[in-house]
Amino acid sequence: MKFGSIKNLVNGTFAESADGSWITVSNPATHQTVVGRVPAMSKTDLDAVFTAAEAGAKVWRATGLLQRGQVLLAAATAIRLRSAELVDIIVGEMGKTCAEATGEVTKTAEFFEYYGGMARLPFGEYLADARPGTFTSQLREPVGVTLLITPWNDPLLTPARKLAPALLAGNAVVLKPATATPLIALTLAQILDAAGLPAGVLGTVTGRGAEIGDRLVSYPAIKAVSFTGSTAVGTALRKKLAGRNIRVQTEMGGKNAVVVLNDADLKLAIPAIVAGAFAQAGQRCTATSRLIVQHDIEADLVAGIRVAMEALRIGAGDQPGVDLGPVISVDAQCSIEKLVAGALDQGATTLATTSASDGLARGGSFVDATFLRVTDQCSIWHEEVFGPVLSMLVVDTPEDAIAAVNDSTYGLSSAIFTRDLERAFQFVEAVDTGQVSVNQPTTGWDIHHPFGGFNDSGSPFKEQGLIALSFYSRTKTAAIRTH
Repeated sequence: MKFGSIKNLVNGTFAESADGSWITVSNPATHQTVVGRVPAMSKTDLDAVFTAAEAGAKVWRATGLLQRGQVLLAAATAIRLRSAELVDIIVGEMGKTCAEATGEVTKTAEFFEYYGGMARLPFGEYLADARPGTFTSQLREPVGVTLLITPWNDPLLTPARKLAPALLAGNAVVLKPATATPLIALTLAQILDAAGLPAGVLGTVTGRGAEIGDRLVSYPAIKAVSFTGSTAVGTALRKKLAGRNIRVQTEMGGKNAVVVLNDADLKLAIPAIVAGAFAQAGQRCTATSRLIVQHDIEADLVAGIRVAMEALRIGAGDQPGVDLGPVISVDAQCSIEKLVAGALDQGATTLATTSASDGLARGGSFVDATFLRVTDQCSIWHEEVFGPVLSMLVVDTPEDAIAAVNDSTYGLSSAIFTRDLERAFQFVEAVDTGQVSVNQPTTGWDIHHPFGGFNDSGSPFKEQGLIALSFYSRTKTAAIRTH
């Protein structure tokens, strides 16, 4: 095993499961290659994690903001120093290319730097009070023990996106990473522990969701849950937690659309569309899945995308020059291929493909990059694929394009390419998505940009930026009469 056995952080120590069982982690580029293992925790193992978190929450709340910030900044420094090692782990367990993994590590460090620096910002306000001799203020306090459930597609960045504001706000955190990619999350826990987190402030849980999921969310100590993953699982989680006075933040699926109007700069649009659709093998919640184009430029746009797709190279993430790595698993591979086959049965046509070699496809979870022309009656136009598949719909007018963007139960990210400023502003106002871009791809949001979707893509609580702290904090209003 390349990365060996990595244990869970429990009350300031690194521990195996009580029964000594393990979960093996494999490289999706070569199914038979085991790259590491983590403890397979049982329900009884969770008690120690949450007992420690309750105690840790009291200690961390009493820790000064500047000290909390210093821990986050120290973690950021360590992440940068260990960048090559962290990239290697991400490529090995998730399958990203080295370039994609490097970007993820860099952003992770930036999250801790950004929130660590916020420790010097004001965290309260003076309020006017009509009562004589009364000093009134608005204070922010941590909510307590928070549970973070993170996905496999950004296995370092997504924990960092949640951990940094949760810790800065003074909360204790229990982190449950995806079973497919736990190695990098437990390595991050090692870094935070070494950076100076007190015992119990961070605990990690690895185990199979079917075995520990219900118990994981049942602890009375939990005051907030932040989840990133599929819409089906996120919706079920919200129902399970309903009525318990627990804050719930969900960042879920997407069916993101790019509109190309007939005045668009295609030299700008085509690379953005191809990168948005096929980078990270399409395994991003903000990936470009739908392309909506005015009919009079369809031919030029399709021709340009075909040329760009011819240059794409599919292969293992650690190989130089690779643009698309594998998808996460054989199950994902089969699901994506089934959705494409179903679209063709429903009348879609293939406009272009970039194929993995037969040897790659047999040896790992590789999927052809696929560009389809569809109608809005095709299931693939509405269902999240989470793979390297781009579906195109042709429309007549900009109004038709906006209607097509909004023809979705999701509402995460959208984009338009146009030179018409009026059309651009109309698009920004009319689309029902939490993120919207003009002459930019659907992907690529920075750490200080509020992030989150509408409708089935997520909950009202945004992540990233200053606004992220509101989920992890509660407001107390204090009035003090001085005489």
